[in-house]
Amino acid sequence: MNRMSRLSHASPAEWWAAARPDLDTTPMEVIGPLKRIQALYAAALEPLYEAAPLTSPELDVLVRLRHSEEPLIARRIAGQLRCSRAAVSKTLAKLEKRGFIERRPNPADRRAALVTITGAGAEAVDAMFPRQLAVEADLLAGLGEDRERVVEALGLLADVFERRVAEG
Repeated sequence: MNRMSRLSHASPAEWWAAARPDLDTTPMEVIGPLKRIQALYAAALEPLYEAAPLTSPELDVLVRLRHSEEPLIARRIAGQLRCSRAAVSKTLAKLEKRGFIERRPNPADRRAALVTITGAGAEAVDAMFPRQLAVEADLLAGLGEDRERVVEALGLLADVFERRVAEG
């Protein structure tokens, strides 16, 4: 079997190790599966969102608003979702146009509007979120007894990432 044939069955970490033996590819042992899981998760949700009245980012924003005890500003939503303010502003504009949210002036800061979910927005979340949970439950059904260990390991990884990102 020639080198190219062997590499076609290898992982990206093995490709890099073969191409650049000077690189430490051990981070790919963790990051690679995370990327694969994210891609598979997105693929599993795709059919759900194709026929849905909301996009995944819209649902994420509405869920935050649905469970907030007070109006939120776009900057806070962006921070919670770990995405750009521009992306959140664009999503909020679409949601407002469709009557799912309301924005009103913020007396404490005229530059930052206060955002609340409307009744229609709450209904849309309440209809859509259980369907997403069902897809997620189906994806995770195969974990069985390993579920608790996976949750613990992912929690640890999230905590490590959180600290490292906060440190800059």
